[in-house]
Amino acid sequence: MALVLKDRVQETTTTTGTSDFTLAGAVLSYQSFSAIGNGNTTYYTAFDPNQGDWEVGIGTYSTTGPTLTRTVVLASSNGGSLTDFNAGTQDVFVTYPSEQAVYQEVSGSMKLIAGVIEV
Repeated sequence: MALVLKDRVQETTTTTGTSDFTLAGAVLSYQSFSAIGNGNTTYYTAFDPNQGDWEVGIGTYSTTGPTLTRTVVLASSNGGSLTDFNAGTQDVFVTYPSEQAVYQEVSGSMKLIAGVIEV
């Protein structure tokens, strides 16, 4: 299982509660989570545009369903726990969470939110 990031991946789901997301197909001009590859993980955001509930995490994609398993929650509107989504359509998309970001500072040092990486 590899961590895979792809651009412009977004689908909808009508999954309720804290269950894994059953994906309902790509949003217009986006690609589906199948771009991630069966059994691979990715960073995701799920958002309910009607209620404002959200969740950022690491999910595992499966072609069965197809589904995105909510493997690890990194942050959410539910205090960092699984978000209990209401009935309706939610958006689920690949994202790069700032808490996981690695970037280069102006000084040239590589920076990780939790510390500095020497290169």
